[in-house]
Amino acid sequence: MMAGMGQDAMIEKELADNFVGVNDGIHNAEGVAKVIYLEDGSNVLRLEDLRVTNGPDLYIYLSTDKQASDFVDLGRLKANIGNQNYDIPKGTDLSKYDIVLVWCKQFSVLFGSAELMTPATSA
Repeated sequence: MMAGMGQDAMIEKELADNFVGVNDGIHNAEGVAKVIYLEDGSNVLRLEDLRVTNGPDLYIYLSTDKQASDFVDLGRLKANIGNQNYDIPKGTDLSKYDIVLVWCKQFSVLFGSAELMTPATSA
């Protein structure tokens, strides 16, 4: 359970994906990205089992592409290992900003990405 959120406050986990790291020997990210919709209408980006190569000036973006040409800045990466939550600003169109990036702002370098999509359900 997420710190500071009661289980009844979480409605559902609809959008999720695994991070795909750049894996160039310097930049990498792995783990799971999930959007959690809360009863109050707000949304949280939940990163689970995250492991990111340590780097300078790392941020979490919701983006339209992997080049961060159009993005919503969710803030600095809180830690390069572990679970963490980021508030998604109200009004963010998750059908447009559907790629999560771990991005080095200083050098404009991608460390890893996850495409938010509805998980497939078994028949």
